[in-house]
Amino acid sequence: MDLLAPDADRVATTIASLAGAFTESAEPGWTRRVFSDAYRASREWTLALMREAGLEARIDPAGNVVGVLPGRNRSAKPLMTGSHTDTVHGGGRFDGIVGVIGAVEVARRLRESGQQLERDLVVVDFLGEEANPFGVSCVGSRSIAGLLDAGHLERVDEDGHRLGDVMRSFGLDPAAALGQAWQPGSLHGYVELHVEQGPVLQSTGTSIGVVTAIAGIERLFARFTGRADHAGTMPMTMRHDALAAAAASVVAIEREGCGAPVHGVSTVGRFESGPGAFNVVPDEARVWAEMRSTEGEWLTGARRRVVDAIGAEASRRGVDLVVEWLNDQEPVRADPLVQDVIGTAADSLGLTWQAIPSGAGHDAAHLAHLGPMGMIFVPSIGGRSHCPEELSETADIADGIHVLAATLAQMDARAEPVGAA
Repeated sequence: MDLLAPDADRVATTIASLAGAFTESAEPGWTRRVFSDAYRASREWTLALMREAGLEARIDPAGNVVGVLPGRNRSAKPLMTGSHTDTVHGGGRFDGIVGVIGAVEVARRLRESGQQLERDLVVVDFLGEEANPFGVSCVGSRSIAGLLDAGHLERVDEDGHRLGDVMRSFGLDPAAALGQAWQPGSLHGYVELHVEQGPVLQSTGTSIGVVTAIAGIERLFARFTGRADHAGTMPMTMRHDALAAAAASVVAIEREGCGAPVHGVSTVGRFESGPGAFNVVPDEARVWAEMRSTEGEWLTGARRRVVDAIGAEASRRGVDLVVEWLNDQEPVRADPLVQDVIGTAADSLGLTWQAIPSGAGHDAAHLAHLGPMGMIFVPSIGGRSHCPEELSETADIADGIHVLAATLAQMDARAEPVGAA
């Protein structure tokens, strides 16, 4: 396996090149949001990187950058690995990027060492993994997995732009994106390398995280409508204060996450109210929130409890409430046997590892529809992510890439998919 050890300096330089050269210059951190000009330019850069590494590369109708390293048996079910290179607003340099650059490095090391897998290795930089104004995350992986539908393309952002129209203006083919799905069972396996985005691995001094499950995500939009009145003359007991009702919902949503008996979290990420004057009782407020857990039963119950709690508070204040839910994804379990292969690969390289759930969403959750799925985590310094301070050490990233290479090699050697009965 030493022949597949990554060139750590090359990896660090490539990550720095992508993160530093393609950002929205007017925005904080390393911002590279889907459909931005910076993201468009980065797609061509990634395409060139794959081709320079010896991959047969193209951009598919959904905007995924797809590279193929041919195996000896082109008719065998392929292996797939990859991640994403878009970021949140004010994001960091490693979320998603490590998985893409790491996958390209594995393909490069296979070629440089003269090794050829039995089956094709498909490397993908999936389009638009992060949440966007259309409420559709993981656009590219949904397309490949057959989970992108016509309803997704009809969703609009706050300015009334349709997702399908924005994709078309970005040079993509929305209709073809709906029709390019791979068949269930068509992958020999999918493995994704990612930074942990949390503090567990660093705090325990562990090299590698073997992901057990990817959290489901339920997103909520609540609109509170009250009545505007003079703030100096309307008695407190007679007000219909939309902002006060919405503020109580923030506490209720936080309380739900704090009381989760298993891995569960809740977050209010956005809050708006109007009219926004010192001397006017607010007549409107809006709240955007989400809840995550690897346990679907808890998510279902949490949805009900949150609606009951914020509904009761709005009713008590005489405020109308409309709640909309968007299920971003269901919880997805990583394949147990893929987890075993990752752990064995880490052991063979003398690296410590531990089983760990993922509270973040990933493209891997959708690729699980096509074959056995697993994920490899590397430590995040301080657990920081989705912020400019996001950091993972080059040595830890190199260890993760080495484990990815060893895992793919072991999976390739099996005649049947790892998860096959």
